[in-house]
Amino acid sequence: MNPRTVTLLDVARAAGVSKSTVSDALQGSGRVAKATRDRVRAVAEELGYRPNSAARRLRHASTGALGLHLPQTATRLDYYMNLAFGAVARAQDEGLDVVLLAPAGAASGPVASRVDGLLVIDPEVGDRAVPGLLDAGVPVVTGERYLGPATGPSGAVVCDNAASLTALLDHVTERGARRPALLAPAGTSAWATALRATAASWGGTHGVEVALRTVPFAATPAEAEETTGALLAADPAVDAVICAPDGSTPGVLRAATAHGRQVGADLLVASCVDGTATRGTDPAVTAVDLRPAAYGRACAELLCDILAGRAAADTVRDHAWSLEVRASTGSSRKRKLDQD
Repeated sequence: MNPRTVTLLDVARAAGVSKSTVSDALQGSGRVAKATRDRVRAVAEELGYRPNSAARRLRHASTGALGLHLPQTATRLDYYMNLAFGAVARAQDEGLDVVLLAPAGAASGPVASRVDGLLVIDPEVGDRAVPGLLDAGVPVVTGERYLGPATGPSGAVVCDNAASLTALLDHVTERGARRPALLAPAGTSAWATALRATAASWGGTHGVEVALRTVPFAATPAEAEETTGALLAADPAVDAVICAPDGSTPGVLRAATAHGRQVGADLLVASCVDGTATRGTDPAVTAVDLRPAAYGRACAELLCDILAGRAAADTVRDHAWSLEVRASTGSSRKRKLDQD
């Protein structure tokens, strides 16, 4: 095993003891029997564990845990689960646990006593827990910026959401769409706000009105199907539907079929969030890959860096995305228009 990747958790698993026992044994603190301490140190030496000074400072007089606050609707969405797994993996590199915070347990006092720092993902202005978390007395890193009036976070990791939607709108236009529509997420997160604003600004720049329909932040496929069906019935000229909420595009495809539209030909479909629901449909759906596991890892890494003194407070880091083009935005529509 590469010495640079060996963590306290690796040593704990190999030695058959808890992570806290490993920490105490290696630091000579706590009530650890001599035999256990000797065994832990022998295992650490065998694995090549090398504690770094930053990690020691991070864990000194600490709880050994980070708190993770997700949007209330997040538990059923692939995006946030993958993000959480990424954050956990990065925290483990520092020998830290991650505690998922329930909305009811977000008061600043209890949180500050249980964790060394907080990750607050897609904070909503309307989420009453967020101001207390930002003012909890521990470093806070947000995934996307917080648009509310409370105390700012210690750091943030952000995506260029305006650029990703612009890329989708440009893409469907290049493939022949002349009347695009956006199923935009409701709410006051930076992501939702950026998508709605970008649809309006892109339309103004290109002289094309983007038909905007607002759906819940975590819209179900059924909700997306109902909204898309009503959109296509009211505005048959719509020839591209971009669906924002994670996991809801199967509903868009069902609505298209019900209205006699051929996805990838006379109706292009794309998604602002890639995932199982976009890759596994027929046809597969063009989508923005926000790389959620890497995003969660980046958020946890920034928080660990701030805690350990490797990064300054108020640090903002960018997170990259990519456009995954699939059959749902096939070029047959563009060829037909070119022939005309």
